[in-house]
Amino acid sequence: MEYLKMPIDAQGFICTELPTITKSRSGRELYTFKGSLGYSYFNDTFCEDCGCKMHNHDRQTITLLHLPFGLNLINMVVSKQRFKCPNCNRIQTQEVKFKAPNHNITMQLRNYAYDLLAYGFNNKQVSELTGLCKNTVKQIDKKRLSEMYTDTTFNGRTLKKPDRQSRFLGIDEFKLHDNHEYATHITDLETGHILWIAKGKKKQVVYDFIEHVGHDWMLGVEAVACDMNSDFQEAFQDSCPHLKIVFDHFHIVKYFNDKVISAVRKNEQARLIEAGDEEAAKSLKGSKHILTSKKSTLKKKDEKATAGVPVRKESELFNTPEVTLKYGYLDRYEDLLSKNKLFLTADIIKEKLSYAYKLNNVKDMIFEMSEIISICIATENTHFIKFAKMLNSHFDGIVSHAIHGISTGKIEGINNKIKTLRRQGYGYPDDEYFFLKIIDASRQRYTRNPLSHRKSD
Repeated sequence: MEYLKMPIDAQGFICTELPTITKSRSGRELYTFKGSLGYSYFNDTFCEDCGCKMHNHDRQTITLLHLPFGLNLINMVVSKQRFKCPNCNRIQTQEVKFKAPNHNITMQLRNYAYDLLAYGFNNKQVSELTGLCKNTVKQIDKKRLSEMYTDTTFNGRTLKKPDRQSRFLGIDEFKLHDNHEYATHITDLETGHILWIAKGKKKQVVYDFIEHVGHDWMLGVEAVACDMNSDFQEAFQDSCPHLKIVFDHFHIVKYFNDKVISAVRKNEQARLIEAGDEEAAKSLKGSKHILTSKKSTLKKKDEKATAGVPVRKESELFNTPEVTLKYGYLDRYEDLLSKNKLFLTADIIKEKLSYAYKLNNVKDMIFEMSEIISICIATENTHFIKFAKMLNSHFDGIVSHAIHGISTGKIEGINNKIKTLRRQGYGYPDDEYFFLKIIDASRQRYTRNPLSHRKSD
């Protein structure tokens, strides 16, 4: 019988038998090598208690999983010497230097798994490539991330302090578990790196972050972008009065679409039904996405529909037809505005909001936002008036955008990364590990549509 020689790069290990070949639980071939530590690996062993030279006592075996060879797994059965002190009877066992700490695997396999995780492979992929169980992969990854992003102190472990001075910060909460549990992350908007992450979405998260980085570091921060969570705003302004709070365009428009346009559309539909105008009420059905869209977006959809750009391609194999966009979005939008003054007012406000957030002069932005508030109040509609009150209560944070020009765009991108990470891991019951994975994900470089180096035919 011929045997394939496997590379066993383990210092001091001498294979004493031909390998035995069996099947692992996953169905892969498992090569088991038996051997011992060579004589060059022995040193004079002295008792750690009394210092007396120890004698050979007996031998003990340990099984270690080694680097896989192709699709084949490799086990190493290592025989190691045990020593006994003739003076105090203390027993010591010979050290296996190529064994990874806390795991029955070799250092080479541990380093291989470490490199795969650092490269971006998920735990399941690393488990399949290395033959390690998922729990072992998770422990290796958690230790790797802890070494990268935490420091050990007298009170335990804490996140490392930022390695650079940030000018702009962003803060937002995200869903942690299904039972209404949330966590909050604070991000450097220039680099996209998460600097702090903690459970909860209250003021204490901000206070803990400021205590972590120090007030001297916070003096270098100019502004913080956030949604309209008053707890975050009050906590930052309470601890660091010099900070400017910035409310970006996305959250203002989202509030306007959800609380004004959608609510007005429902009210108008109910009013028309009550008045007996079923035809007019029917025209409002399915119009939410049209009323909340910009004219430029509707125009692009009409252009794609005219060009025949497919939404879904035809498949002969599965007998699915081609689906294209319907034409007439812009015409329907114009028709809705012509029939309802409130919808026309909403269109004017959307355009003015878009224009205001492009301004970089505070006086001009104050003028535009003041006009929007006046228009809302003039409608005498409850939903528009509530929107005007919201703008008034957040006025300073809104006009601060003209000075700093920051947004929560990167924050929303990180929230999408968090959702993707949770799906890939099928949920993370270990919050500490999940938070470390999120911090690491925020530091991974991302290239949109990378150029191919393959030569064209």
